[in-house]
Amino acid sequence: MSTPEITVLGAGIFGLSVAWSCLRKGARVTVVETREIGAGASGGIVGALAPHTPENWNDKKQFQFESLLMAQSFWDEVEAISGQPSGYVRSGRLQPINDEKTLQLAKTRTDNAKTLWAGQANWTIEDADIHGVWCPKSTTGQVIHDTLSARIHPRMAVTCLAKALENSDCEFATETPLRAGIVVDATGYEGLRKLSAELDQPVGNGVKGQALLLDYDARNAPQLFADALHIVPHSDGTVAVGSTSETTWQDPTSTDVQLDEVYARAMRAFPVLENAKILSRWAGVRPRARSRAPMLGAHPQNPDMFIANGGFKIGFGMAPKVGEVMADLILTGHNAIPESFRVEASLR
Repeated sequence: MSTPEITVLGAGIFGLSVAWSCLRKGARVTVVETREIGAGASGGIVGALAPHTPENWNDKKQFQFESLLMAQSFWDEVEAISGQPSGYVRSGRLQPINDEKTLQLAKTRTDNAKTLWAGQANWTIEDADIHGVWCPKSTTGQVIHDTLSARIHPRMAVTCLAKALENSDCEFATETPLRAGIVVDATGYEGLRKLSAELDQPVGNGVKGQALLLDYDARNAPQLFADALHIVPHSDGTVAVGSTSETTWQDPTSTDVQLDEVYARAMRAFPVLENAKILSRWAGVRPRARSRAPMLGAHPQNPDMFIANGGFKIGFGMAPKVGEVMADLILTGHNAIPESFRVEASLR
């Protein structure tokens, strides 16, 4: 039996994860990137791997749950083969409880997590005082602590995964080879726009996000979430703050007053950071499929092409499982992709 030839277009987290899973299953893989590794949203700075709430369970939440549980072994193997860090740590997350309604909802979710998370992680209510200064402000003095959330350093992670692929005989190129074999399109929001034009219907677009990197060492602490902001401490002694969600924008990589507003909100919600120096400001465009879920599966018109796109805000958390199900579909024809993730879910 001949070795399958797979060409992956795009070296973001979805493209690299699909390439990795295909390579581990015996395929010969080439990754084509016209710019640089993680050139789009995957080269960001935030890296919050946060679960869906344990309620109203569905196939999307189950898929993400399984992927988050896979992450430790996935990144351990990638780090071992690359010899580089990914920044992955399953560090948990703290969220404030500011009123009675939120408290009652947190209690319900605590009970739900015992069943839905199957003893693999906890969602609990704790006194904020036990976490010291590294804790969101809470008017009730209580916080939600979940142990399923993890963090990763996006830039470090895609560099680590690309190096592991290179060390495993994956080829990297800047142009699609003449003998491309089966092609996987993982080209981010540009790919969604191109597919929309090809099909003459909207299947997805990009949502711009802006984020900050601060000089504050909380590398052993959990991530924080309040006022729709993710505060993510990284293993290099920095803390990321993000992000905006902009459906209209002119320059995909510029930062502006909207990021200033994010910074002001972060200082109000997390006063522990008020004296931290701003190291950098980042902006990028995240791919969002029309269905708002990842867009995975066969191309609707090209039998030799597959699509892995639409990671939006959950791409790194979904990546281990996305790579696995896409490799199974491509190499064996077995389709374990949830219906809400399939390409047709983003078509009219």
